[in-house]
Amino acid sequence: MTEQETRTAGYDVAAVQEKWRRVWDELNPFQAADDGSRERRYALTMFPYPSGDLHMGHAEVMALHDVIARYWWQRGYDVLNPIGWDSFGLPAENAAIRRDENPATYTYANIETQAESFRCYAVSFDWSRRLHTSDPEYYRWTQWLFLRFRERGLAYRRFSPVNWCPNDQTVLANEQVVQGMCERCGAEVTKRELSQWYFKVTDYAQRLLDDMGALESTWPERVLAMQRNWIGRSEGAHVDFVVDASTGSGQGTRKVTVFTTRPDTLFGATFFVVAADARLADELCAPEQRAAFDAYLAEVRKASDIDRLSTERPKTGVFLGRYVTNPVNGERIPVWAADYVLADYGTGAIMAVPGQDQRDWDFAERFDLPIVRTVRPPEGWEGKAYVGEGPAVNSANDAVSLDGLDVDEAKRVIMDYLERQGTGTRAVNFRLRDWLLSRQRYWGCPIPIVHCPGCGEVPVPDDQLPVELPDLRGADLKPKGTSPLAAAEEWVNVACPSCGGPAKRDSDTMDTFVDSSWYFLRYCSPDYEDGPFDEERVRDWMPAEQYVGGVEHAILHLLYSRFFTKVLHDMGMVDFVEPFTALLNQGQVINQGKGMSKSLGNGVDLGEMIDRYGVDAIRLTMVFAGPPEDDIDWADLSPGGALRFLQRAWRLSGDVTSPPGTSPGASEGAREGAGDVALRKVTHKTLHEVEQLIESHRFNVVVARTMELVNATRKAVDTGCGPGDPAVREAAETVAILLSLVAPYLAEEMWARLGHEPTVARVGWPAVDPTLLVEDSVTAVVQVQGKLRAKLQVGPDVSEADLQAAAMADPHVQRALAGSTVRRVIVRAPKLVNIVTG
Repeated sequence: MTEQETRTAGYDVAAVQEKWRRVWDELNPFQAADDGSRERRYALTMFPYPSGDLHMGHAEVMALHDVIARYWWQRGYDVLNPIGWDSFGLPAENAAIRRDENPATYTYANIETQAESFRCYAVSFDWSRRLHTSDPEYYRWTQWLFLRFRERGLAYRRFSPVNWCPNDQTVLANEQVVQGMCERCGAEVTKRELSQWYFKVTDYAQRLLDDMGALESTWPERVLAMQRNWIGRSEGAHVDFVVDASTGSGQGTRKVTVFTTRPDTLFGATFFVVAADARLADELCAPEQRAAFDAYLAEVRKASDIDRLSTERPKTGVFLGRYVTNPVNGERIPVWAADYVLADYGTGAIMAVPGQDQRDWDFAERFDLPIVRTVRPPEGWEGKAYVGEGPAVNSANDAVSLDGLDVDEAKRVIMDYLERQGTGTRAVNFRLRDWLLSRQRYWGCPIPIVHCPGCGEVPVPDDQLPVELPDLRGADLKPKGTSPLAAAEEWVNVACPSCGGPAKRDSDTMDTFVDSSWYFLRYCSPDYEDGPFDEERVRDWMPAEQYVGGVEHAILHLLYSRFFTKVLHDMGMVDFVEPFTALLNQGQVINQGKGMSKSLGNGVDLGEMIDRYGVDAIRLTMVFAGPPEDDIDWADLSPGGALRFLQRAWRLSGDVTSPPGTSPGASEGAREGAGDVALRKVTHKTLHEVEQLIESHRFNVVVARTMELVNATRKAVDTGCGPGDPAVREAAETVAILLSLVAPYLAEEMWARLGHEPTVARVGWPAVDPTLLVEDSVTAVVQVQGKLRAKLQVGPDVSEADLQAAAMADPHVQRALAGSTVRRVIVRAPKLVNIVTG
């Protein structure tokens, strides 16, 4: 598409964009009134990270999101459609090290670049509500919320393993570990235990599950399924195993508890496994096994949790020199440390039942441990571990027998037995782990805690918030065996707020998911100074009516936002328990069948596409490409075709000759009667369908219907009622309003050419005349033996008998029936006749 092509027949894309951008900046049409004069609607899109200029993914999600926001404006709602930036994060810190500058320089420069691009892209944002999570005015309240969570017992510290680079002497985020190596220096990464902060999200696990019931009709099912799986509720039992004191371990009568979903298989527990990196393994290890255990643990710490859980990974382990007693049969079973059990799941230990678990079977085979089946496999079973249903076997002692019982009944009987014996209890466990929020980085929200030798952990008083970041840059951000903030002595060394003695600030910063777990609340009152948000304004706007963003955030961001909302509800700060009423996930923009990347050479530069085709054509292309949730391949799309359609629509606005304000109920001049009825029917049917299509997020079909209306209007102008007919003006104005949802620059230009003042985006949705939706005739399909043989135009109230008679008289049907006997005729008036022969 050449520059000349973008200026076809007087339509100059660049000039139109520049013209209306200036007007919109003056009018500020999308600032929420927030005065209660109209019903409120909150249109929220996941706020961006300022890593550079906008890319094709931004172009897609913003175009889709804007259809909803602009439609709500047209329907007369007071719309809150804010914009901000998730502006803390590791990429800015790495860039600052390379550039020898403070991360804020890189961050805020990128924000300004993106802000300019968003304005150019004509997204209907309320710019008065702009926020950045790296502003002290914002993270003051992130710190305030942290302290309130801590007061409720929901923020706490404990030791846990982190990725550690022995060469750089620093903690690494998961994304900084590439194939087990440090991305900075290439050294082999190991694990190290540090005291870190957590949010106790597990306290809300059951509520996070239960409250999803209210979201089932408005959230994608796959997102709810992903969250359910992540939370991972399991019902079973806690079972106590006693450490055998006869080994001379000094363990005495220590009990070790495991969680199992299959207590019915206890008789088949032939060994006991502890996560190698759990403290329990270190505590149980016998002196004679210490060297072997320490060597094994060093190897385990090099592997990621994902690698450790892989079913393809060869089983490894080390005997700890201890035994525990199986509580149902009294047998001594050996205790092993292994890598396929994780320290933070359940109690960090399992009873191994190789007959009913394939991982346990593989481990038993590897180390020649006994295997006892406790569920009878079906006849002819040739596999190894059997995990299906079947009668219990080999499962009896003098006091209880499970043999012959099905799995559910065996579970009930054995749990009753364990509770009578005092060796177990019914229990619920969750796969969900508490939220590790400590980051040993600079560019994040500082944790407002002071560590005092005498007073311990001391919260920074509210009137001293925010704890602001010191001005570190370049080399000061590089690893030195400790975090950048810990090395900033002037910043870290402070007087204890409690006793006044020497103390140190907490040198961790918070996970950026903390910032994004409440930003949507701050949008409701971004300048509020007496708390994180004005509770009255939040009651007015929240929960957000529609949230739009990528499915990659289906678990952590959405789960943590739901968690924050429930805590704030319990604190009495909000009156709802779910932050987002409806969720829409857009697909990914790919190219030539693959994700766009520099290495593949298939990247598409959004700026270049906008320069070539214009903003409207790119927006229209994104919306028209397919259902929002589907991936779209840029190689299959035609922004040039979108631009040509827009030019056809633009030409319509110049063809209308009736004056502005002409009612379609009165023709040109003195003639009586309505405008062209056929075109008016197309217009009103289109409006009616578009309303339903937008509510069901079928935005691509909205574009298709708009294209059909443009074609019908062009036909009416060229070969029908002519450009002066009031129905042509009505249709052209409707096209402009419809296009204001997806192609705002061209829509505004059309509206002006039709003789109106700006802005078309706020003119209001046209009323649909129900009398124009009534069809004079419908198309009835006639099938013979399931094959289409004829289409008949019949009245909408045609009787079944008359429709059958018309079908049988049709010459195409008669030819299809020649020589055949009609056995049955199925009539569904007014749309279907199905003739069965035989």
